[in-house]
Amino acid sequence: MMTPMIESFVMHFGEMGSKWGFNRTVGQIYALLVMTENPLTANEIAETLSISRGNVSMGLKELNAWQLAATIHKPGDRKEYYQNKGTIWDMANRVFEERRKREIDPTLTLLRDILLDQAANDSEKYAQTQISEIHDLLENITHWTQSLQSLSPEKLNTLMKLGSGVGKVLDMRDKLLMKKEG
Repeated sequence: MMTPMIESFVMHFGEMGSKWGFNRTVGQIYALLVMTENPLTANEIAETLSISRGNVSMGLKELNAWQLAATIHKPGDRKEYYQNKGTIWDMANRVFEERRKREIDPTLTLLRDILLDQAANDSEKYAQTQISEIHDLLENITHWTQSLQSLSPEKLNTLMKLGSGVGKVLDMRDKLLMKKEG
């Protein structure tokens, strides 16, 4: 059912999924759903990926929890079919949101708690200064990514294409400001 090209992508995506916060099998199931034009049954997914029906069921539950898969019912057919839900941009946003909730938010909470404590000595005062910088960096990254997530895919794509150009504009601005001051 899978061509070598699609199989290569599906297997690689499984490996990448494990780095994004879900296991290899879930990543493979999602990639297969994205690469397949028509919805698939759980049995078709299991057969195509050579995994157990139980693994498919657990993987589909996780993808549903992440809002990355949709269950489809066809009139006159009792089987459940599955397809990817949303666009690739939606997937990227959901993965980032889940990672933020699991990794960044707990870290920010810990950092805030530490910053609220009274420093007992100079060593702790220095540590709090460092922690404050880490906190501020994570807060800025979180606000920036939330702003990016609110952009349409077209605007986000345009912004990414501007990427290095923005750095050049900022460098030019700095040079101009230095000339005025000098």
